[in-house]
Amino acid sequence: MTILAITGGTGFVGKRTIDLALAAGHSVRALTRRPQPERDGVSWIEGALDTPEPLDRLVNGADAVLHIAGVVNAPDRAGFAAGNIAGTQAVLDATRNAGVRRVVHVSSLAAREPSLSAYGWSKTESETVVAASGLDWSIVRPPAIYGPGDMEMRDLFRMAKSGFAALPPGGRVSVIHVDDIASLLLTLATADMPASILEPDDGRLGGWSHAELIRAIGVAVGRRVLPIALPKPLLTLIAHADKTFRGAGAKLTPDRVGYLCHPDWTVDPAKRPPSQLWQPRIATPDGLAATAAWYRANGLL
Repeated sequence: MTILAITGGTGFVGKRTIDLALAAGHSVRALTRRPQPERDGVSWIEGALDTPEPLDRLVNGADAVLHIAGVVNAPDRAGFAAGNIAGTQAVLDATRNAGVRRVVHVSSLAAREPSLSAYGWSKTESETVVAASGLDWSIVRPPAIYGPGDMEMRDLFRMAKSGFAALPPGGRVSVIHVDDIASLLLTLATADMPASILEPDDGRLGGWSHAELIRAIGVAVGRRVLPIALPKPLLTLIAHADKTFRGAGAKLTPDRVGYLCHPDWTVDPAKRPPSQLWQPRIATPDGLAATAAWYRANGLL
């Protein structure tokens, strides 16, 4: 039985990773900031990335560490640095001190363009500390992750239901279902492979244009959607308004506008995981339909 130490286990990707890990017969230790319901096969460790003693307990005796936790929204550059750089370094230090060799780090495609956003910069720096750790590492750069339980892309589904969707100007993106990214993380946890940076997706060559993706979401919610491409200055104004009305719950932040308007967020085919190691299993139209059904069932559309 493999013992997996997981950060970010209470988040969207982390929850699904734990589900699949247990189904595969692994034992899980997961870091949590607040008490969690007891669950067979899971040992919850109360603490955070900036609390060394719980981190030590999390990784001690583990076979591999899955560092999924990360800061997506922060009020300033320091907030991203604390969560994504210092937090990653703390996990690596605990892992090395415990004598654990294998670590899988979840980064982001945004790391390819650190000048576009504080988030992307912090993810680039997190990759730098992983690569310098001396551990047996894999870095995963997911594109946009969706699936039942996701709250980051819910606004796109709600816009699609309205029949109109305000989108970034031009550009293409890759996407991946949460089950597929979780299965890759688990595969990498026990893989014997050289250090590498991997960019997985749904297998669609060339990714999706923003208009193609929103129309596919429209099919999932049963509406025909009119995509409306907005210039970056207008998106920035909308982002400030979103922050004013929703505060910390805002999904379109000024920082996020910077990388949303970049023309190419598709994965690099040369960095896709080896096909003999992992392949995506969920076709995006099917995954979008299941996601829309989950939103409906939970009154979120």
